[in-house]
Amino acid sequence: MLHTFEMYLLLFFIYSICGWIIEVIGKLIQKGKFINRGFLIGPYCPIYGYGGILITLLLQKYINDPIALFVMGVIVCSILEYLTSYFMEKIFHARWWDYSKYPFNINGRICLRTMIPFGLLGMFIMYVSNPFLFNLIDKVPEIILNITSIILMIIYITDNIISLKIISNVHITSKDIRDNTEEITEEILEEITLKVKSILEKRSTLHRRLVNAFPEMKVKINQKIKQKIK
Repeated sequence: MLHTFEMYLLLFFIYSICGWIIEVIGKLIQKGKFINRGFLIGPYCPIYGYGGILITLLLQKYINDPIALFVMGVIVCSILEYLTSYFMEKIFHARWWDYSKYPFNINGRICLRTMIPFGLLGMFIMYVSNPFLFNLIDKVPEIILNITSIILMIIYITDNIISLKIISNVHITSKDIRDNTEEITEEILEEITLKVKSILEKRSTLHRRLVNAFPEMKVKINQKIKQKIK
């Protein structure tokens, strides 16, 4: 059981790193510069890791039906992305990405242009990468597997603690600005978002990295503030 857990743990990190590489290359093509994507400081995007693990655990029974595998890959990853967006917004009162300008989107959290690749990714994982990676990891000596897993977990937990504190500054900063604003309107919220980004960019390299990683980040409001606007 321990060996199985460690294999999945390494699989999580491999897919997280691959996801980070995909995101970085995408932004390099789009913006013409390197941008360290993701919520965490390290070169990994955990949402890809979680997606890879969910696909691996939940879609094995569809392995003989490519169409069903594609559809379920779309469903599983879309739900993951939607819930990640929803809970990150609720926790930190900020919208980190927004697909509202794209057609066939759901509340701006997911859209068709990202859902289709999810299905293709699910097929690639089940048919190509998983068989290769499981076979490769299975050849690694157990002691090396143990040490690698422990080191990766320590790095990952430390990164989460540091990054969580940095991300929390978005909510703290925006709350301080809102508390000193007499009238809250949608236009004012746009200004607050710009002020928050400006303040974060002046704090440290890690704060600037977060702003660069999520240029479409927007400060959101709770129900109490919505009532003020109305």
